Amino acid sequence: MTTPHVDTNNRSIGYLRVSVTDRCNLRCVYCMPEEGVPPKSHADVLRYEEIVRLVRVAAHLGISKVRLTGGEPLVRRDIVALVAMIAAIPGIDDLSMTTNGTLLAGLAGDLARAGLRRVNISLDTLNADRFRAITRLGRLEDTLAGIRAAADAGLAPIKINVVAARDGNADEVLAFARRTVTDGWNVRFIEMMPLGAGADSSASQYVPSREIRANIEAELGPLEAAVLPGNGPARYWRVAGASGTIGFISPISQHFCATCNRLRLASDGKLLPCLFTAPEAEIDLRSPLRAGADDDALADLFRVAI
Repeated sequence: MTTPHVDTNNRSIGYLRVSVTDRCNLRCVYCMPEEGVPPKSHADVLRYEEIVRLVRVAAHLGISKVRLTGGEPLVRRDIVALVAMIAAIPGIDDLSMTTNGTLLAGLAGDLARAGLRRVNISLDTLNADRFRAITRLGRLEDTLAGIRAAADAGLAPIKINVVAARDGNADEVLAFARRTVTDGWNVRFIEMMPLGAGADSSASQYVPSREIRANIEAELGPLEAAVLPGNGPARYWRVAGASGTIGFISPISQHFCATCNRLRLASDGKLLPCLFTAPEAEIDLRSPLRAGADDDALADLFRVAI
């Protein structure tokens, strides 16, 4: 295995998030406007063979963990084929995906057979009407079916991502926490960040992780420390006796920049050292890739990002 490169803050960079599409089949209120956003053209988005080549270059630099994201990655045609190609790259030992789960029921088995290890599923409410209101287009039963299919396919551990919102779903914290006891769910409460279409309203909707934890412990007792495999910034706990876990991702109240180990490859081939990278600091990989750059030249661009 190639040793991960170390950045100027002494962090080992071994994790690459790859956005395979900017498109999504939902319109979540905190993510994008109801009419959606102008999609990138077909020519602007990396082709599968280009994604695979860039991941292969990254693997030679010590990247061993890859997460496929979007938009919604399952809306891209032949996504199973991409999973198989990336899973076959030497050095990539952990391939996962973040999805809203609405299309997962019909694909989970094929994805697992292709080499996907596990999934994170976005689910902000357990109420069907509220789910429709938050996503504008989705059906709760589709995501729940996706969770069941992922479990049946062995895509474990499944992590349920819940973006906490003061007026949106804060009253469901206990319902989610109880699912870690009754159903063995691994639930992660995520503090709302000022991103996307909901950036302006995020401050009023922000719920700190400490408040969520206090509400859970007041009802279900002190949480016990737990460990769950993964590459991200979550801190895990569990209700006494529960088979599932409760995680907290706290980008606002407890910054985790000091331990960040990831790069992000956008669907248009821009490499971002950070989620908040300014546009002028993004590194364009698509242009040199299509202009005939060799792997050494592409590797140098990854090194610049690191």
